[in-house]
Amino acid sequence: MTLRFLLDTSIVSAPMAREPSAAITRRLARHAAECAIAAPVWHELVYGCRRLPRGRRRAALEAYLEQVVGPAFPILPYDEAAAAWHGAERARLERLGTPAPHVDGQIAGIARSAGLVLVTTNTRHFSRFSGLQLADWSGRVGR
Repeated sequence: MTLRFLLDTSIVSAPMAREPSAAITRRLARHAAECAIAAPVWHELVYGCRRLPRGRRRAALEAYLEQVVGPAFPILPYDEAAAAWHGAERARLERLGTPAPHVDGQIAGIARSAGLVLVTTNTRHFSRFSGLQLADWSGRVGR
């Protein structure tokens, strides 16, 4: 199957939330073979897990990353094409007085350069980027 979606951290981490979103979980199950994650998302997931104190929650998250996320989703790099697009967008947004967090730009650059729809629950964080296709699988309106 062809890749169609790049998953943001908010989507990948949703199944491990204290109250998992049924809407996101269903969409992940339905589209898993069409999904990838960005290297900066993998960083955020590993960092978030490893900064937790050792215990049951951290062990569950480590197992989820190693046994579910890692094998299920290819990790796309922040390459030359993504960096070039991100650099141009970062300059454009700064000129407009609406800079975006660097990591969001990296993720957006990977999605844009790979021609993938960026799936996130935080569409507001990414909506300023030009030409980026976004989707929110949470089913919530007004995000």
